[in-house]
Amino acid sequence: MPFSIYKNIGTVAKEFQVKYIKKNFILELEFPIPAGFKEELDLLLSEGVVNNSEAAICENLIYPILKEIWKKYLKRFTLWSHEVLFYDEKLSGIPDYILAKRSPLGTLIFDKPYFLAVEAKQDKFREGWGQCLAEMIAIQKINNNPEQVIYGTVSNGRMWQFGKLNNSTFIENDRAYLIEDLERLFAAVNYVFKQCEMQLEPVEI
Repeated sequence: MPFSIYKNIGTVAKEFQVKYIKKNFILELEFPIPAGFKEELDLLLSEGVVNNSEAAICENLIYPILKEIWKKYLKRFTLWSHEVLFYDEKLSGIPDYILAKRSPLGTLIFDKPYFLAVEAKQDKFREGWGQCLAEMIAIQKINNNPEQVIYGTVSNGRMWQFGKLNNSTFIENDRAYLIEDLERLFAAVNYVFKQCEMQLEPVEI
């Protein structure tokens, strides 16, 4: 059963007995945005065709932002695109993007996930969150560590919403972030990536 079968948070929460809370948990962590990135994004938004398909939104808007911030964390994480995620027949599918621990065996080895991103198809954030929460639950079960906080975002490229799953409680961040306010959006993603990093085992010296 693909993750997309879940159409809203309520359905997922009821089936997997997850408590739902909506409040702000993101403490924006400033991230310097390269001037070249801003120029490229402005060009895409003004002259490019960036939202004519799901693939275009992912490739032109969502992935570039995630990638730019991931560069700061690449020694400890790998950013995966459209990697198969499978726990069982109910929890399986292909998230758009996954931030996973960098495997000591090499970049082609998929290790423990910490964060995932879901594109809100046709701007349907309600359905996007149903899918995203199901994916977060799958990650929690695959990692076999309910105390690990799993982070997720649902985005249509322009608007970004964030959530986190800890044990059996899901918190949706009350504030959404817009690509037009790029500094705050980068600060929000940077905060989430930093929280993922803080959960990793200390680096051996």
